[in-house]
Amino acid sequence: MIFDFVDGAAEDEVTRRRNRAAFDDIAFVGRVLTGVGDRDLRTTVLDEALSLPLILAPTGMNRASHRSGEVAAARAAADAGIVSVLAGTSSASAEEVAAAAPRPQWYQLYLYEDRARMLAKLETAKRLGYSTLVVTVDGVAAGNRERDVRNRLAIPIRVRPGMVLDALRHPRWLFGYLFGPPMVSVELAGRQGFWSRVFPGRNPSLAAVMGDMFNPAQTWADIDLLRARWDGPLVIKGIMCAEDARLAVEHGADGIVVSNHGGRQLDALPASIEVLPEIVAEVGDEIAVLLDSGVRRGSDVVKAIALGADACLVGRAWVHALQADGERGVRSLIEDFRVEIDRVMALNGNRTIADIDAAAVRRRIPDSWSRIGRL
Repeated sequence: MIFDFVDGAAEDEVTRRRNRAAFDDIAFVGRVLTGVGDRDLRTTVLDEALSLPLILAPTGMNRASHRSGEVAAARAAADAGIVSVLAGTSSASAEEVAAAAPRPQWYQLYLYEDRARMLAKLETAKRLGYSTLVVTVDGVAAGNRERDVRNRLAIPIRVRPGMVLDALRHPRWLFGYLFGPPMVSVELAGRQGFWSRVFPGRNPSLAAVMGDMFNPAQTWADIDLLRARWDGPLVIKGIMCAEDARLAVEHGADGIVVSNHGGRQLDALPASIEVLPEIVAEVGDEIAVLLDSGVRRGSDVVKAIALGADACLVGRAWVHALQADGERGVRSLIEDFRVEIDRVMALNGNRTIADIDAAAVRRRIPDSWSRIGRL
């Protein structure tokens, strides 16, 4: 159930597969004799110095994967010289993460229908010193994640009779479920004691809980409201076309994340990397452009930078690392990305991140999609 929650996507998972296939259609040029003996992976995004162009994306309910949850991600990221984005549906509180991380992290906010609740979260982020606000705008309705439907994933998480054998095969997870901190935020689930975990009763599905939180009436006026109240960098996550990228600039965004939510919201969207060039061409000289969705290796990061991204967000990969080995797993994953980016740069003839441009890659375009008018 927990693996499917992290790994799964909406409906037929076409977009999830397309995110990976699109990276496969990009090849390196492979320049040689370019003098790459002294490589430098450092970069700066929104005045934030990063030791490599990688950010841990916001993902929710991470204590369902490991009891250290979002705290592990924030500590591992800070110690590695990068940042994590605390999800709006995190299982660890904003206070807990801020206290644990040795450098300020970023904070994700959804445009809730309950304005008072949304603004209270904004004030919490300001009070705790989160440096950048990441507003996720593709949450107008809960995606139809059929793996979660099949597993009857509920909030709070409950172990149904049919899952008992599976849970017994994962004793560390079961111990955390019974005795550890809540696997979902108190805000989502309410307080959940030992007996309510053993006999949880009938709980609403994850889709139902998230659907109640999302706001289908959200507009750019909501961005204006947040922009007026947030003095730091503001990033809009969920941009998938040049028109919306332009509007993001007009409404005061300092950066955008080109993202299809990892295919977890609307299925049949193009891959994020496919639309990145048109968005960079529209606004790349004006604001920071980050890429999310489908990033699994250091080579993916180099490809995205070659097509105009300033850095990449990685989501599923770090959560799977958390599942495998907690905070040590996340640290290991970040180091894997560092080594892979460095190796690819050496073999592709790039000495610094700034050296990586469109000349570093080739693109195979068998049957390109064309825009057919406007909706």
